[in-house]
This record gives sequence, C-alpha cells and structure tokens, in this order.
Amino acid sequence: MEYFLTEQQKTLKSLARRIAEERVLPVRAELDEKEEFPHAIMKDLADSDLFRIIIPEKYDGLGGGSLDLCLVVEELSRVCSAIAVSYAATALGAYAILLYGSEEQKKKYLPQIAGGKLAAFGLTEPTAGSDASNIKTTAQKTAEGYVLNGTKQFITNGGEADIYTIIALTDKTKGARGASAFIVEKGTPGFTFGKKEKKMGIRASSTRELIFRNCLVPAENLVSREGMGFIIVMRVLDYSRPGIGAQAVGIAQGALEAAVDYTRQRIQFGRPLISLPVVQYKLAEMALQTEAARALVYAVAKTVDSGAKSFTEEAAMAKVFASDVAMKVTTDAVQACGGAGYMRDYPVEKMMRDAKITQIYEGSNEVLRNAIAIELRKRKGKRE
Repeated sequence: MEYFLTEQQKTLKSLARRIAEERVLPVRAELDEKEEFPHAIMKDLADSDLFRIIIPEKYDGLGGGSLDLCLVVEELSRVCSAIAVSYAATALGAYAILLYGSEEQKKKYLPQIAGGKLAAFGLTEPTAGSDASNIKTTAQKTAEGYVLNGTKQFITNGGEADIYTIIALTDKTKGARGASAFIVEKGTPGFTFGKKEKKMGIRASSTRELIFRNCLVPAENLVSREGMGFIIVMRVLDYSRPGIGAQAVGIAQGALEAAVDYTRQRIQFGRPLISLPVVQYKLAEMALQTEAARALVYAVAKTVDSGAKSFTEEAAMAKVFASDVAMKVTTDAVQACGGAGYMRDYPVEKMMRDAKITQIYEGSNEVLRNAIAIELRKRKGKRE
C-alpha cells in the first residue's frame, strides 16, 4: 500500500531494512539463545545516525518525528524485535527530556543520545505496573540535591543505558501528584543494577532492576518541576505507544513473510501447502490484519507529528490493535508452518514469543481498553 512517505522517510526505512537483513538476521537466533545484548548492532545503528531521528537539529539530531521512528522500529522488528526494543527504549528515555527538559538539560543530554548513548525510562516497580500511580521510590530534597531510594523493575535497557529518566515521589502525601522526574546518569554513586530478567521473548534485550540507595542526584537534574512526574509519564507514554504498535506490525510482517515462504516450499498431498484453500484463507487473513494495523499505526504517528494537543485515545488504539494483531498473526504463522513452526530452527516460534510482550508493556491492553472507554465517555457521544 502507498503511504506517501517523504524521501527522507523512504531512506530511513530502506537503511533500517538493510541493517536488519545484513547485520541482524545472521545473528538473531544466537543472540536470542544466549540472551546476549546486541552491543555491536546498537553501534551500527548509531553509526548510521538512526539514534538522531527524533532529536531536533539544534541538538545534533535529524529533527524527525514519530512516523520516522516507527518506520525504523517496524523494519528492525520484522527481523528481531529484541533489537528493535533496545533501540526504541532510548527514545522512550529521551522523550521526557525532549518534551519537558530545561534548555540546559537538552543541551547536555540530547546530543549524547543522538550520538548513540542508550537511554531508559524508570517507572515500573514491584507495586507499580499498570497502576503507575502506586510507585514507592522516593526523592528527598536536601541542600545538595535529591536523594533517591527505591527499586525499579523490568526496565528495558537497564544496565546498558547511560542516561535514565526516573520517576520518584518528592511528596508521599500527595500520591501521584507528588511524583517527579529525574535524570540519573549511570555511574552515579548509590545507583546500581540488580537482577537481569530471563524472559520468554525479546531475550536479546536487557530487562533489569534499577536500585537506588541514598543516590544523590543534582537539583538541576529535576525535569520540569516537582509534582510533574505523573503528567510527564502519561505524556511520554502517549508519544511512545505508536512505537510499540510499529514493533508489533514489524513482528506480524516478519511472521507473515516467513509463513508464506514456508508454505510455498512445503509439499503436502502432492502440492505446495500454499495452494490449499484453508492455508490461503489463513495467509490472506494474516495479511489483511497486518496491513490494517500498519495503516492505524502510521495514521496515529502522523497525528502525533501534526502537533495535535491530545492523542491519548489514538495512541492507545494503535498499541492495542497492533499488538493483538501481532499475537494472532504469529500464532497463525506457527500453525501454518506446522511442526516446523514449533522448532527453533524456524523464526516464527521466536516471533510468537516476542509478540506477547507487546500486549503487556507500556500499558497492558486491558488497561488501555479502559483508557479508550474513558475517552469515549468524555466525548458524550460526539466525535470531535
């Protein structure tokens, strides 16, 4: 389908596909099996200027938008979503600085990210997942700055990133309204890393605990002002959810292509599997769903890039729909490939494992469906 991409977007998409096929494809199974972080590939992405996409030109970036980022994430995810999420999580960590940071913070950190330093976003805790307002990590103000204490859990790029945006309570009496955002650099005394999770999917990415024990952060590393943390979280996730949708679309596209290739080659009952009506129907449905998800994700990304003031509902829709499609398409791909699809020698079992997390992180689909319903109620039956 023609999506009328700009020449720069076509170039970014082509570049990402080339890196995925030439650098990622030969090692994806090994990285997944060893649960090994793809340092060399992250360097390739940085050397190709792909970390510069959403960073404004004045901070050494390309000045691109959400759709540009989604195109790259989709192409990487088509081959390996673990590598795609390691890349995309840096944008997640950067958005708070980009949207709410002071000029001094932007000048200090955004050029580093543009040059390839990894970032991460520290929100989730043992008691705060979908209930993001239930965080326990604290930030106590002192004469020297803010002292952070607490633990973050399931943080993508944990231990690998150099720059972290951390949500902590500056006033425990105010609940969510007492949360604030801080920039914490790797190597800051009192900031260490705990357990590295062993996951069902996206196994080449690093998912790790962040531990803060009397970690002193300079006052100038407070993002915006005290009490803005929860607002920053909600806005950052609105910006990042189309990227999860793009990850899901890429996974679905990769699974569809793998299923088509296999069923063309596999001979059953004297003819290729793809010639059987039941298989054709399944593949057609997979293609239909994948393209519909892509159209929605691109449309929402364009809405973000248009400067729209609010797109909470649209961002949630893109993430929910595309991730449900990814789970369905990868499951069908395994079924279409039969016994072979269940084996690690074929990529669809990995894609199925990888797809599941897209329904869970950055807002579970159950919670986001509730958020969509709330937005519908606000409209009082009228489409704005």
